Amino acid sequence: MKARRLRFHPSGKYCKLRRRIGICLISREYPLKNTLLIVTLSIGLSACATGGMNAASALAQAPAATRTADAAAAEASAARKPAVAARRTGSSAAEQNEEEGLPSVQLTDELLYKLLASEFAVQRGEWQTAYVTMLGAAQQTRDPRLAKRAAEIALSAKQPDEAMNAVRLWRSLAPNSDEATQYYLSFIILGDNLAEAKPILEQRLKEARPQTRGLLAFQMQRLLARAKDKAAALALLDEVLAPYLDMPEAHLALAQGAFAAGDSQRARREAQLALKAKPDSEIAALALAQVTPDKTEAGKILQDFIAKNPKTREVRLAYARMLVEQKEYAKARAQFEALLKEQPDDLTSLYALGVLEVQANELKAAEQHLTTYLKVLAANPDEERDSSQALLLLAQIAEERKDTEGVLKWLSQIEPGDAYLNAQLKRAQVIAKRDLPGARRLLHEINVSGEREHAQVLLAEAQLLRDANQVPEAMRILQEALKQFPDNTDLLYDYAMLAEKSSQWDAMETSLRKIIQLAPANHHAYNALGYSLAERNLRLEEAYTLIDKALKLAPDDPFIMDSMGWVQFRLGRLKEAEALLRRAYEIRPDVEIAAHLGEVLWVKGQRADAEKLWRDARKKDPQNDTLKNTLARLNVNL
Repeated sequence: MKARRLRFHPSGKYCKLRRRIGICLISREYPLKNTLLIVTLSIGLSACATGGMNAASALAQAPAATRTADAAAAEASAARKPAVAARRTGSSAAEQNEEEGLPSVQLTDELLYKLLASEFAVQRGEWQTAYVTMLGAAQQTRDPRLAKRAAEIALSAKQPDEAMNAVRLWRSLAPNSDEATQYYLSFIILGDNLAEAKPILEQRLKEARPQTRGLLAFQMQRLLARAKDKAAALALLDEVLAPYLDMPEAHLALAQGAFAAGDSQRARREAQLALKAKPDSEIAALALAQVTPDKTEAGKILQDFIAKNPKTREVRLAYARMLVEQKEYAKARAQFEALLKEQPDDLTSLYALGVLEVQANELKAAEQHLTTYLKVLAANPDEERDSSQALLLLAQIAEERKDTEGVLKWLSQIEPGDAYLNAQLKRAQVIAKRDLPGARRLLHEINVSGEREHAQVLLAEAQLLRDANQVPEAMRILQEALKQFPDNTDLLYDYAMLAEKSSQWDAMETSLRKIIQLAPANHHAYNALGYSLAERNLRLEEAYTLIDKALKLAPDDPFIMDSMGWVQFRLGRLKEAEALLRRAYEIRPDVEIAAHLGEVLWVKGQRADAEKLWRDARKKDPQNDTLKNTLARLNVNL
């Protein structure tokens, strides 16, 4: 029995780069889900349908108070700068403080001691002492910067009530500070004290310049989106924006607010009003598509806007991404090509076209776009983009062409990061075909962190040895690995598969049963053990029970369907076996499934159908062990 049949567990085999990368790279470069939410203009709309932010999430965004002692002293020095300046330069510093609305504070030894003591307390993790000391200093000096620091200390300690007290003091000491007002608004909205926020929001809109009022409306909507009571937040937004409904931005902010509150009809109505007021507004078109539940209709909105405004980039990009999500790859390519024509160095379009062309097996065009992508990215570094996915795709293209040096060239350029370990494992796999010791040395040189990465490298080394038919050495590697990580289910699974290959049935069963004990929902272990029993025609009722459990955990898995079909065949239930195996083969026309289905048909007397199935399977994989063993056992010459 070929062990691959049992090695369906993803961690136990090294699939082709196509399977590892595929269209999912589009998700990495530009997520396919919530397509419209990620392409709004920089001024634009946020994904307001998410749940309201709670105090903990707001606190998580606060600056951490983890500084060295020297840095703490420097900060304390900065906080007392007005006092120092006043003492050193007299009236000139006092005049500067007066202009900035800051008090002129005399730096005393007592005040300096308090500031330093507070910062050193932060370093010791004594947030309460630090907070009380800094807040007292702020109350004593009336310096808003000390109140702000007290708020930061409370935020870093995740103490919302104390932080709110400090923010209130900060705002009272600096009533004209936008930063203090923003903090204050955030806290009262997170606490659902919306009535308290209303006069502040109204005043800010009233005092804003007309050209900035639209942006302010967006900012207010995003702030109110954090409220737990979305309906109340929308009602407040209605009230504060009522005098400004002549602005398209006001309708867009209301559309987002309604969308967050779950009122899709209101959201659509407001977005339509915004687009009607400004028909060439990209952001209005994007908002209308975003709040339209029917994706076909949303796509038509974007398509119509593009037809009327062919130079639009944001809407065309959103439409292209939507087409990718809907698997309309040819149409998506047309949109990305139009974008690239207008802007030949556009990184998003270059990358997207490369991925789509790999998907369509147009490797020459894909290689051209991906290499251009890498050149443009090298000339214009962008920390939001990563070259590793393009390099992996180029390695895949080289592998398809059987260009070993090309594969190694592209993989060697992948720098430490998310893709680095897999790239090194793939390099080792390629090198092992001509230099197994060299491949093993490469694996030993990889710097790993944690059990997961360490286990991946050990599994890779065992796989290389197994592929080289050095099964005893592969088993030794995994035995040593299991001494380090005895409960690692991936290591246990691969060890079980090697034990099966060596006919060490007890060791295989012990490992698989341990996996079931450690991870009761691991359908691979149930399937592997059940299939092994069925294959050896042993304890068939137990095999049936194990595979049935696996099938309930993963009902659409074609390999588990195949296992169930095979155990049904062993139990003499030919009708049930044929139905299951046909369904499995329809989902995945795998050679081993074909071998099993063919044997069922052969036993049922449908020998011509069986021979045709086997011939087709042999064309796909002439060396498949399961197929060869089946034909030999039945004495069939095709």
